[in-house]
Amino acid sequence: MNLKREFLMPVAVLFTICLVISAALALTNEVTAPIILAAEQAAADAAKLEVLPAAQGFEAVSTAGLPGDVTEVYRAANGLGYVMMLTAKGYGGDIKMICGIGADGKIAGIQVLSHSETSGIGDKVTRPEFAAQFIGADATLAGIEAITGASVSSGAYIKAMESALAAYTIMEGGS
Repeated sequence: MNLKREFLMPVAVLFTICLVISAALALTNEVTAPIILAAEQAAADAAKLEVLPAAQGFEAVSTAGLPGDVTEVYRAANGLGYVMMLTAKGYGGDIKMICGIGADGKIAGIQVLSHSETSGIGDKVTRPEFAAQFIGADATLAGIEAITGASVSSGAYIKAMESALAAYTIMEGGS
């Protein structure tokens, strides 16, 4: 029995294969990471303009002291409002949204960026007809109706909009 041939050679071959594959993956990541980051940034910029179309550019604002659902805030360069990135805890996991609030303190646009809600039930919060009831709403959110059978998902969505409107109030110097 030759120990080198039966034991060490297969280990050396597997190690070499793993090393080559790992190097190839690292190189692929190095090449594609900036491309992916640029695509994500372009998509985020387009989403900002969709929820606050009158804005002419955005500048990042600190989220210190804002509600926890608010992950990022951008002020419109021309003073026409804010765009907020939000993350709410839905039934199936996080619901990531973007919300535009005009200078009048009313919701100008909303878009769900990603979610993992139950298909056919919880994902109803991603439909345009659900978001449409929020357009023009102020901090009272009067007349907003939750989705029957998707109370956790729609409750998370509504709570995120409350957080966005509360953040707007704080940003504008209110309490």
